Amino acid sequence: MQRIMQESKELSEASTNEFGEKPEKKVKKERTVNARLKHEQGTKKRATSNEENTAEALKANTTEEKSLEKKPVRRTGTRKSKTAESKRDAGISEVSEEMKKTGARYVAPDRNVPSLAEQVSNILMENTNKKRRGRAKKASKKVKIIPLGGLEQIGMNITAFEYEDSIMVVDCGLAFPSDDMLGIDLVIPDITYLKDNYLKVKGFCITHGHEDHIGALPYILKQLNVPVYGTKLTCALIEKKLKEHQIDDTAKLNVVKYGDTVKLGDFNVEFVKTNHSIADAAALAIHSPAGTIFHTGDFKVDYTPVFGDPADLGRMAEIGKQGCLAMLCDSTNATRPGFTMSERTVGKTFDMIFAEHKDSRIIVATFASNVDRVQQIINTAYKYDRKVVVEGRSMVNVIGTAADLGYIDIPEGTLIDIDHLRDYPQEKTVIITTGSQGESMAALSRMASSIHRKVEIVPEDVVIMSSTPIPGNEKAVSKVINELSMKGAEVIFQDTHVSGHACQEEIKLMYSLLKPKFALPVHGEYRHLMAGRGLAEAVGIPSENVLIMSSGDVVELGEDSCKIVGHVEAGGVFVDGLGVGDVGNIVLRDRQSLSQNGIIIVAMSLEHGTNRLLSGPDIVSRGFVYVRESTDLMNEASAVVREAVADCLHARITDWAKIKNVVRDSLSEFLWKRMKRNPVILPIIMEVH
Repeated sequence: MQRIMQESKELSEASTNEFGEKPEKKVKKERTVNARLKHEQGTKKRATSNEENTAEALKANTTEEKSLEKKPVRRTGTRKSKTAESKRDAGISEVSEEMKKTGARYVAPDRNVPSLAEQVSNILMENTNKKRRGRAKKASKKVKIIPLGGLEQIGMNITAFEYEDSIMVVDCGLAFPSDDMLGIDLVIPDITYLKDNYLKVKGFCITHGHEDHIGALPYILKQLNVPVYGTKLTCALIEKKLKEHQIDDTAKLNVVKYGDTVKLGDFNVEFVKTNHSIADAAALAIHSPAGTIFHTGDFKVDYTPVFGDPADLGRMAEIGKQGCLAMLCDSTNATRPGFTMSERTVGKTFDMIFAEHKDSRIIVATFASNVDRVQQIINTAYKYDRKVVVEGRSMVNVIGTAADLGYIDIPEGTLIDIDHLRDYPQEKTVIITTGSQGESMAALSRMASSIHRKVEIVPEDVVIMSSTPIPGNEKAVSKVINELSMKGAEVIFQDTHVSGHACQEEIKLMYSLLKPKFALPVHGEYRHLMAGRGLAEAVGIPSENVLIMSSGDVVELGEDSCKIVGHVEAGGVFVDGLGVGDVGNIVLRDRQSLSQNGIIIVAMSLEHGTNRLLSGPDIVSRGFVYVRESTDLMNEASAVVREAVADCLHARITDWAKIKNVVRDSLSEFLWKRMKRNPVILPIIMEVH
């Protein structure tokens, strides 16, 4: 400290000499003595801090500088000024080195030197701010979950996960049309949000090869050509579909194995082994900056699967131990208590049925993608020395692909072509066919309606319905069963099917293994989602941490929160023939009106310029009444139209659009009063010169 005081003194002298001043020696001596006395007093008080000692020295230096008189600068003192500047610079450098050692702060003399109190205050403030910044908690990272389909319905599963500039999508399925979607073939998800954020989309991860998870890919990849990742059988089934749409050359399919991790932007997606009614099903552990999100896909816990290994429950437990932020769990069977039976139990039922009906032809209807089910049918047929015929385009495609990849084992000589079916006795044949859901154009439906070209149902036939009707298909399935029964066939549907989805106890097991902080039930109608919510709460997840989503919701998921923060455009896009999206609600409404009320076409000829009626009106009816038996009604309708045209002429109405509206309103009012019906009325006017 003495050295600092001495340095300060020399600097003061240099600063004074710079302006040509020569202070008296007596004043210097007194001030130096005062500074030393103050320093000695500070040394005796060991309790005071280094900052206070430095402050006293700087205070003495500041007092000394203020007491000096300032005189005009003398131009003749150039040499002395340079000498003083060099001394001052040397002093400043030495003081700076000393200050670095002691941790104190020194401010060189200047015209605007902060006071000691200000300097101390600034130092303390900076230290406090550093501590606060160190203690401050980093902002929680947020991931967005955006279900674009698959909620409040069965099918059309697709969910987007977004973090900053990265979007990855799980599944891309289709849905089958409901009864009121007249003429519609398929329903695919609306991906407007993905197209608007095309540059962010890194790829699709597919959980398994069912239509409600892969069916829309051929349509979506034409609009959004990004990489697709899936297991071997899943990618093979996708490739088959892409070839049908002639886009297999441009698509980017990537086969992954269980345990592999795919990097998609800010997401690392791990494929985890699960069981389902199709081989190569996978769950997804999505490792995001916010935490791990586990997507179960469609699953069941089958300890004795027909093909492959049981689900990797050990890896799921590891993920749960490492920390699972949220889980999206299959809720399709959340209303069913207990466990789902193993697929092998169906094989035992088949064996009993084959043994009891050795003298009958057996027809088995099941899902085309249920490779394990088909394997058990083939095994049983081989055991009882029966030949197997596979019928239905989708069934042939799936079994052919599975056989090529080694997922199904067909003994040599067991499988025959349908054209050779008549070469064998009926009791020595088995037909595996599509149509278990009552689809009108499926093979079984055509057999029941006697419109199949190569198979005819006879009274001795036994038909096994190896599936459960999907919600909404019950009427169609009942119709097929009734038609088969009317032809004398025996229909068996008891204990011939086990679900591929987890029941309540398996869902609880999944929650117990993964221990997610937040639960988001998916896959199912609203009642299924609510049942899934109840199961999550039953295993200890707080009710405020369970969220029921709807298609299009934007869910923001963070370390401490899970909430809906917005909504995007979502829903279904109709596929009608080769048209995708060209049929909307207006067209559907017209179709429904035509199907319920029929149509009336009114054709007439008007003279050019005068709009005088030259011929007609001619009335054509379709779906309204049978014209030949309703002559009087048609004549009265024609009279109403002629009167309406005459009124337009009298009112000097020359706009054809207005004339059509008058004709339509007049005829509609007449038919409603007369028949209480409201057909679609289409006026057609032809101009004659």
